[in-house]
Amino acid sequence: MSAFGIDAIQGALAGGASPARAAGGGDGSFGELLKGLVEDANANHARSDQMVESLAKGEPTDVHQVMLAMTEADLSFRMLLEVRNRLVDAYQEIQRMPV
Repeated sequence: MSAFGIDAIQGALAGGASPARAAGGGDGSFGELLKGLVEDANANHARSDQMVESLAKGEPTDVHQVMLAMTEADLSFRMLLEVRNRLVDAYQEIQRMPV
């Protein structure tokens, strides 16, 4: 389970990188990190949809796994939404700064 790109940040931290570098100043950019978050959320959503569809068709599917996939998709979307909200708040705060 890729926890919303947190695995990438933890891997960078384990490799001796500072939190600032792990957040986008090191090997990858902040845009790449955001792109990874969007791709993870999209992949989780697609996998969840596929599992729900196979369950609805009556194919042998573990209900527990379907619920876990749905919850993972929901959490990844909420994480992405919160990141977006924080970015919008930061942008608005910058706009309020006197020049």
